[in-house]
Amino acid sequence: MHKLKNELKQPAKETNRTPKLIRIKSVIELTGISKSYVYDLSTRNLFPKSIQLVPGGTSVAWVASEVEDWIEDRITQRDLEAAQ
Repeated sequence: MHKLKNELKQPAKETNRTPKLIRIKSVIELTGISKSYVYDLSTRNLFPKSIQLVPGGTSVAWVASEVEDWIEDRITQRDLEAAQ
């Protein structure tokens, strides 16, 4: 699991892998925040933007590595605030 987490954080160009897209259910499971709050944070540029899967369609997904980076940033921010 730890290895997968590190691989998700590296840009696709460096690892020669295809970026993984995840749907809202996975985003909710990873972050523990609600669907409406994910969209609210994204609108306020406080969460990664979704990607429209099909032009003109309604299905969206998120880049898994961007969501993982957001989680890591939240942990780092918590640790910095605790150290003060």
